[in-house]
Amino acid sequence: MNLRFIVIALIAITIVVIAASQYVSPAAKPLLADSALVIQTDTLVSYSRDIQPILEQRCVVCHACYDAPCQLKLGSFEGLTRGANKEPVYNGERLLQANLTRLFEDGHTVPEWREKDFFPVIPDKVTELSEITSDAQQNQQSNNLKSNLKSNVMANMLLLKQANPLPANDKLPEEFNFALNEEYQCSTAAEFDDYQVDYPLHGMPYGLPAVNNKEHQLLIDWLAQGATNSEPKVIDKETQEQINNWESFLNQNSKKAQLMSRYLFEHLFLVHLYFDKAETTQFFKLVRSATPPGQPVKGIFTRRPFDDPKVERVYYRIQPVVESIAHKSHLPIKLDSPRMERWSTWFLETPNEVTQLPSYELDKASNPFITFEQIPVQSRYRYLLDEAQNTIMQFIKGPVCRGNIALNVINDHFWVVFMSPDLDFIENNDQFMQQARQKIVLPAEDQSNALPTSWLEYAAMEKDYLLAKSKFIDKKIKNHVDINLDLLWDGDGENDNATLTIFRHNDSASVVKGLVGDKPQTTWVLSYSLFERIHYLLVAGYDVYGNVGHQLNSRVYMDFLRMEGEFNFLNFLPVASREKVRGHWYRGSVSEVEQYLYDANQTTIESDINYQTNEPLNELYEKLRQYFSKVSNKGYALTSGINNKKTIAALKEINGIVGKSLSSIPNSSIVRIVDVNSQESEFYTLIRNNVFSNISHLFEEEDRRLREEDTVIIAPGLITSYPNAFFSVTTDELSDFADKLSKMRSEQDYQQLRKKYAVYRSSENFWQYTDAMHSYFKQRDSIQFGVLDFNRLENR
Repeated sequence: MNLRFIVIALIAITIVVIAASQYVSPAAKPLLADSALVIQTDTLVSYSRDIQPILEQRCVVCHACYDAPCQLKLGSFEGLTRGANKEPVYNGERLLQANLTRLFEDGHTVPEWREKDFFPVIPDKVTELSEITSDAQQNQQSNNLKSNLKSNVMANMLLLKQANPLPANDKLPEEFNFALNEEYQCSTAAEFDDYQVDYPLHGMPYGLPAVNNKEHQLLIDWLAQGATNSEPKVIDKETQEQINNWESFLNQNSKKAQLMSRYLFEHLFLVHLYFDKAETTQFFKLVRSATPPGQPVKGIFTRRPFDDPKVERVYYRIQPVVESIAHKSHLPIKLDSPRMERWSTWFLETPNEVTQLPSYELDKASNPFITFEQIPVQSRYRYLLDEAQNTIMQFIKGPVCRGNIALNVINDHFWVVFMSPDLDFIENNDQFMQQARQKIVLPAEDQSNALPTSWLEYAAMEKDYLLAKSKFIDKKIKNHVDINLDLLWDGDGENDNATLTIFRHNDSASVVKGLVGDKPQTTWVLSYSLFERIHYLLVAGYDVYGNVGHQLNSRVYMDFLRMEGEFNFLNFLPVASREKVRGHWYRGSVSEVEQYLYDANQTTIESDINYQTNEPLNELYEKLRQYFSKVSNKGYALTSGINNKKTIAALKEINGIVGKSLSSIPNSSIVRIVDVNSQESEFYTLIRNNVFSNISHLFEEEDRRLREEDTVIIAPGLITSYPNAFFSVTTDELSDFADKLSKMRSEQDYQQLRKKYAVYRSSENFWQYTDAMHSYFKQRDSIQFGVLDFNRLENR
């Protein structure tokens, strides 16, 4: 190497080193120097009145549920005092199951959480404030206040953001990593000096604008005062009476009633229960307890809801939900007299006898067809149908549904309808279920440290089940039952759970009532057996803390169930057209497992629907719309609440866009449409439906993309829990917005659209926009309302 070059290089390196040694980051100095603190102590700050609303609007939008960064859940005081943990809950690579760290379940005191490696974000011990009677005490009080902040991670994070606000650029610097599986920097108090030097722009809220000055001051004052909790919310007399009434119903002594309550609990343990529709609705959860009604709840919290409670008698108790409601995990169901009457009719007034309560042995408890065989199939199915959206939302909003590996088992846009419970048709038949139940084994039986090869055994069992089902159809159904739409549940003429639409947004999903969209990518027809297995696979039997084998087996097993639902739908088409439709759904190379199961579906029973064209699939979709016209929810129709023809025309133009022009827009966006005359706003969800040649493989999803077939749906309301982008347009601009979407050809085109209409992460009006969005949501539907999650907001 040239000597002259080496000398020049050494000089250059020396200059860089000297310059670096003299440079001090603007955040490198300790932020909590006494001179930097401004504390106002005139009034005592209340957690419930002053702090919790700020945390809900500014912090819970990222710090809620299992995917909260650093496991820091800020929706409750208990979550704040629990603190943070460097280990992520979601980990698709761990070889052994993780220890449970569920808030309110796996620990109840600060010392218990410290033993589980949670570190404080507010100090565990603070200096108590005293009454001030002299100048000396005033000075001491001031010192105490500042002392409470010295090792306070939360205060440091707030002050770091205040000292280093987000850059004014539209796009944030590359140092911000918003990837779903980002490795979080979970700084302890002892590590914070290094953290602020290495990540000066990473104050909180991360990657979003700072809280305003008033909110900031309230938070700092509260933290300085010792971050105390408020008195717990008192349950009013009327609500307590309703709780007592329901706990009496759920804890009757007969074996029949105890079996009913066990079944209800295993389907309600994730649900938020409520008793009225008042604006201040309080939500509750159903828990297992070792103590009966009238005594303090002694919760029984096991890895799965059907695990052995290890007590002689289980009691089912109702406890208040004390966390802020996050939409991504909110599953509300109303407890009222009509519901109690329905449950009594289905579970208690039937002629069946319950002679012995079922075991909690895992091989039996994990299989609902064994555990609840003494409950009539129709009763169980009626229960599932009654709140079908909620039941399916549990696997959409439950712990399983996070990340595109978990979700690429479903299409981006499909409809779900249900077999009628009134027909003695296959899985509604107790005789068939008695014969078939031994062929149904779910991954939960292998617990949470499963081998990833177990799915081969499940595939063989599923094939046996499908063969048994085909034989039953040929013997009991063929030539005896007309195969037409009368086999579908019509909601009994009034229940709008009869039709559902599911959207997948890459790494999240949503389910709404009604047949939304022009034509879905596929359609499922769920029977009792299929519906129940989905619940026990992805909700009751799924362990978010499980190892890679458990997670892989659960994902692959869902392949089987998806295909079975599709098989059920294909049976309504002429036999001659079924292979063509299936071939379109599964183009290219499909997995061996799916071909294996498809070969097991031997039913050739002909449809009795009268088709008039060579496109029976399109006819069937239209027939479904007509059949369910009286009961299907119309809330997501474009004309819902809109009288402006120009606005409707622009929205219809957006819904008509197909093809590669959609490739640049995110999977789910919120669009605020402001009326230029009234200045009132309506919020819509813009969803891009990705199309794939097939979804039969776990990996290499991008290789199977068919962008020229992508579609888009814009619908009123907030459908997604995880928006990727925010837009704001006026009614006068909506046509231009639609035109730009339809003519988009490149990333540059999308950036032009964003510059004109997007609300960026760094926008000055970001919080104003999201506050208006949440206010609109709450006013429109206070029961379904929950704060959205901002972790998936794009940075483009």
